[in-house]
Amino acid sequence: MAHLNQRRSENVNGDFYVDTTCINCDTCRWMAPSVFTTKGEQSAVYHQPTNAVERLAALQALLSCPTSSIGTVEKPEDIKIAQSSLPIAIDDNVYHCGYHSEKSYAAASYFIQRPEGNILIDSPRFTPPLVKQLEQRGGVDYMYLTHRDDVADHQKFAAHFHCQRILHSDDITSGTENVEIQLTGSDIFGSDIFEQSPDLLIIPVPGHTKGHTVLLYKNKYLFTGDHLAWSKSLQQLIAFRDFCWYSFSEQIQSMRRLLDYSFEWVLPGHGRRYHADALTMAQEMQKCLNWMENA
Repeated sequence: MAHLNQRRSENVNGDFYVDTTCINCDTCRWMAPSVFTTKGEQSAVYHQPTNAVERLAALQALLSCPTSSIGTVEKPEDIKIAQSSLPIAIDDNVYHCGYHSEKSYAAASYFIQRPEGNILIDSPRFTPPLVKQLEQRGGVDYMYLTHRDDVADHQKFAAHFHCQRILHSDDITSGTENVEIQLTGSDIFGSDIFEQSPDLLIIPVPGHTKGHTVLLYKNKYLFTGDHLAWSKSLQQLIAFRDFCWYSFSEQIQSMRRLLDYSFEWVLPGHGRRYHADALTMAQEMQKCLNWMENA
């Protein structure tokens, strides 16, 4: 939990604050942009919530902060309302889990609720309020892991929900050697992994890591892990060249491969999400590729 005696001086006066344990992960800034901003090399409150919508977003960010660096002066009597609001609906049956984990440096994770079997995408923190909400939505049948970095509490989720975990074999490391479904090669994986699910494709995109993959759902939602994200500062889709652990040239080739697919949402682990119609998305993808080739 955050500590009032470590409250950053950059916070405006009021109930919500960020303390000095902040790791500058950006979670609170995109979850509650009307409340949190960057001050120096950490986050701070620049505007106290003034209505129910802002307050709920601030509490959701508080719960999702991976280092518990956000606090309130007064005990939040409505914290259970915020807990019950997570995971947060993004669009249709796709949700943002919240509860980011420090083990994954605050990577976002997602949840797809499907009659054929629910899918948890990358690992949030294993925390009772989230587990309860996932149980109420039917549990977790598959736990798809985009790459080795964002696996966090996968073992706890697998033990609790008895779900099938999916990870490419090239990204298997100590701690993931018991993953149930280990993908191999560079093939596109679909209904052979997710039974009776032609609307799901796993696409290998080596670059950030050797075994990185992305998940395309309904030709609309692309869950990109650390392969692709929107940059607020550059106002375009990007890849993280400074955080590329395998090969940036391979990542360029992987990005080019995605030009063959249609989608409307980019839902990353790190970085900002992006939504546009399919034509605009294709244009932005080409812009991203051009940027990567000239970076």
